Amino acid sequence: MVFTLATWLHDLDPFLWRITPSFGVRWYGLSYVLSFGLAWLLLSWLARTKRILLSPEQVTDAMLFLILGVALGGRLGYIVLYQPALLWEFTSAPPFWGALAIHKGGMASHGGMVGVLVACWLIARRAKAPALHLADCVALVAPIGLMLGRLANFVNGELLGRIVAGPGEAAPWWSVRFPQEFKERMAEGVTPAQVVQREQLLGGFARPNDTIDMAFDRMMDAVRAENGVLRGQLEQLVNARHPSQLYQAFAEGLVVLVVLAFVWRKPRRPGVVAAWFLIVYGVGRIVTEFYRLPDVGVRGVGPLSRGQSLSAVMVLCGVGLLVWRMKKPAERIGGLVVHSKAEVSA
Repeated sequence: MVFTLATWLHDLDPFLWRITPSFGVRWYGLSYVLSFGLAWLLLSWLARTKRILLSPEQVTDAMLFLILGVALGGRLGYIVLYQPALLWEFTSAPPFWGALAIHKGGMASHGGMVGVLVACWLIARRAKAPALHLADCVALVAPIGLMLGRLANFVNGELLGRIVAGPGEAAPWWSVRFPQEFKERMAEGVTPAQVVQREQLLGGFARPNDTIDMAFDRMMDAVRAENGVLRGQLEQLVNARHPSQLYQAFAEGLVVLVVLAFVWRKPRRPGVVAAWFLIVYGVGRIVTEFYRLPDVGVRGVGPLSRGQSLSAVMVLCGVGLLVWRMKKPAERIGGLVVHSKAEVSA
């Protein structure tokens, strides 16, 4: 990224290691690998120290169900909620079917959570442990993956934030200019003349039979090669935006993790930690989505986006679950900090 006119010009490469122009190790995929790895380490430590009802061996087995739950639930949720057209989109390049093209992004966190709930139920049956206790365990480690996923969204330049200044205008130091808007919203916030300039600039990097994505990738390769003239041209054609991906990484990741660690500092009734996850995550998602562009063609409820509407339902479910678990007598389980019996019963 380059600091220009008090804003950041986004030029991060989505690949950690590029094998071919369109294939390699992507930061987006790496975020999933790292998320599951860190989740396994944390849950294994909790199991070894007897803070949860699973054994270390059961944690390892459970990770397979969680991986499938996140992958299948997240992708199916994205398709059903945001892009059903992917079901009948076929191409001549691998993976050939739009529904399988997860390397281009397209995972819905709400769908992933439904997949995780199903996984928790299956894990609980195999481990003979309360399903809500499994939900607590997963809720504790989920913010790690949510945070890394949002950081990967930022690297990819996707899920853009709202505009704070137009092309070439002075903008706050914290704002970011995403060239990716060339592909996503060609005419938003720009004049007709600037639209023509965008098309001409992008067309200069296109080859016969190229897609917009391929021409864009060549243009960004030139930007990363320290092409000062090209950077100046982009600055005059790209809006400055809220880095909403970073806001969501903070709210959905770090904030939720800290709150849940505080809640589960001592043993709790099964389901209490999961309830707080639903509440804190839902509130954070509602707030941060005010700084993020809604998905094109996807309607929410009233003034709320689709993501905010689903998050509001999560908050209501979390409150209901918390009230129910607090009233229902049950053994307290877990606890990140070792407490005396008197403290546990309090």
